[in-house]
Amino acid sequence: MTMIHLETRIAAPIHLCFDLSRSVDVHSTSMAAIRERVIAGRMTGLLELDETVTWQAYPLGIRQRLTSKITAMEKPYRFVDEMVEGFFTHMRHEHLFEQKDSDVMMVDQFCYTPPLGWIGNLFDWLFLKRLMTTLLTKRNQAIKKIAEEESLSASG
Repeated sequence: MTMIHLETRIAAPIHLCFDLSRSVDVHSTSMAAIRERVIAGRMTGLLELDETVTWQAYPLGIRQRLTSKITAMEKPYRFVDEMVEGFFTHMRHEHLFEQKDSDVMMVDQFCYTPPLGWIGNLFDWLFLKRLMTTLLTKRNQAIKKIAEEESLSASG
């Protein structure tokens, strides 16, 4: 199993960071480079507990589909999405939010198991973990940018 742990400090209110993180629209925009789009389930807006969303994307030029379900939610501190169908043998993404003075620390704990045994593990070591880390970082930077711009315009 591979674990990616990312921390992103955001100068914005916790509820805004939480909502942007579960926004189908923000996710779609931040993943434009791999042509990720929604093809089933929640098509727009904010994901809620027990909802599913199916994404289609072209990472490394290969079409992939992934359906995930929101399996836990404690607004505005935590939610979890887990793969119910897709490329990975297992995938779980825990999103955590903690108020730190006037900022929010957004933490991603992304765990997955690649398919195909030792071949999948080799692919993960060579390419996949780096790709997944890059994609999560891009998503987090998009959330940070939107949250800080909205927070700034609301206070000014």
